[in-house]
Parts: sequence; structure tokens; C-alpha cells
Amino acid sequence: MAYHRPVLLNECIEALAIKPDGVYVDVTFGGGGHSSLIVSKLETGKLYSFDQDRDAEEQAKKIESPAFQFVKANFRDLKKYLRLYRVKEVDGILADLGVSSHQFDVAERGFSTRFEGPLDMRMDPHATLTAKDVLETYSEEQLHRIFGIYGEVKNARTLARLVVEQRARQPIETIGDFKKAISSCTPKGKENKYLAQVFQALRIEVNDELKALEEMLEQAAEVLKPGGRLVVISYHSLEDRLVKNFIAKGKFFGEVEKDLFGNEKKPLDAVNRKPITPTEQELLENSRSRSAKLRIAEKRAE
Repeated sequence: MAYHRPVLLNECIEALAIKPDGVYVDVTFGGGGHSSLIVSKLETGKLYSFDQDRDAEEQAKKIESPAFQFVKANFRDLKKYLRLYRVKEVDGILADLGVSSHQFDVAERGFSTRFEGPLDMRMDPHATLTAKDVLETYSEEQLHRIFGIYGEVKNARTLARLVVEQRARQPIETIGDFKKAISSCTPKGKENKYLAQVFQALRIEVNDELKALEEMLEQAAEVLKPGGRLVVISYHSLEDRLVKNFIAKGKFFGEVEKDLFGNEKKPLDAVNRKPITPTEQELLENSRSRSAKLRIAEKRAE
């Protein structure tokens, strides 16, 4: 089984418009599929690949090239780490916001509803907050908010109340405990989809994913050279909305700001009006690509 099959691989590389002497950043190294192909197109250029996952760090050791540098960090620290490497500007930035297939396939990581395992879900194993902590300590209101907003769960309020009731009876220690605790409000026949939404909500909360994404996008716009490309693959509407708004308006909410002459004040221009989605062939070969949306933006000239 492949460690992780990169989604929309050729489309991403094409979108980056790689120059052999350019400087690029892959902010989500994962299994290294995208990074490997970017490195193969560089001659005197450089690729910096970010990931906070120790499994990704092991995979990165397989890329033996002077053009490649692995950076063990969350992409929300993009500027800080580029500064450490004395990089001021880059030609392109790639972000694949999916959870690596490998992370889903390792039961101990607690990302998948398919396995019994701990309620963990930390992308960074050194982080303190786990999914178990969220389920044990968050108030009913807090749980209602994360299930409703991050999971887009229809019965979020009922689910939150049930979690609070069940944990008062006995601790929710494992994935199995959790599934059993919420079985009475899990829709029959739609268990998998429902649990996927609930797990997504917990994962986003544990890893502060949306805030981290906002911070990365803002920094990406700052470090890109004029004409440089930002290429982002998202997998659910929450992420895609943030990416789409930031490209269109230079902000995540509200309308685009304009200067005194009515010109839009925003750092990026969309290269593709509609997101690029996987081909029929890719969907057949890799079912996890089914919800992927690729957006491409270019840094405006100052």
C-alpha cells in the first residue's frame, strides 16, 4: 500500500509553473509526493517542505537532493522559518490541506472511525490538546459550536448534550467508547458519513486548523514574489471558503477593500475562476481525492 498518494499531482506542478532556479515551499509535505516531483524539476533552485508530523520527517529522509530542505514546523510559522533560512521571497507555495492517508491508516493516531484506538487526532504529537480532552472537558455550548461549525453536523446540539450526559456516567476513553456513547443520535444507514463529520470537527478543533490556515495564507501572500503562485488543495467547504475569500478579497470575511481610486486592495489574483477537481481516472484510482478542490492564485505586482 502506498504511504500516501498525492492528489491532483500534475495539476499542482503545472499550476506552480516551476522555474529550475526558483525557490518553492511545500507547506504540507505529508508523504512527499508533491515535494519529490517539485525537486525533480529544480536545478539551482530550492524547495523548503514543512510538516510537523514525525512520520513525514521519516519520509523526507528519502529525498536526497541538495535542492531539498525539510522543515519540521507547522505551516502557520511559515515566515519565521523562512527567515531562519534567510529566505525573503519565494516563487511558489503549495498547500495540500488533506490529512495524509498514512495518518488515517494508523490506528494509534485516532484519526479514523474505522479502527479502535485512542481519541488522539494530534497532527503534532507534542501538542497538549487531544480529542479525548475536548470530549471530556468542553462545555455543552463549546461542543455544540465545534460540531455545528467545524463538522456541519445537523443535530449538533443533541450530540453535544449526549456527550455531556454520557461522560458524566462513565469516561469516554477510546474511539469505540465514543461511537457507543453517541450511537443513539447517529443516523441509521448514514453512520459513516455522520462519524466522518464528527471526527472532522474534533480534528479541526484539536489542531486549530482553520486559524492556522488563515495565518499561513496571510504569510504566503507576503512572501510570494510578484507573479509568484499560490496553489491550494482543500477538501471541505470550510477550508475552501477561506481560500476562495482570501484569493478574491485579500481577507476571510466581508468585502474587498478599495483605495481612493476604486482599485481593489488585495495581494492576489485568481488564476482559475472555478476550482480544478480530479479527473474521472483519478477518482477511480484514489477515492480520497473525491472532495478535492484546487485553487490557484498569483501575487499581484506591487
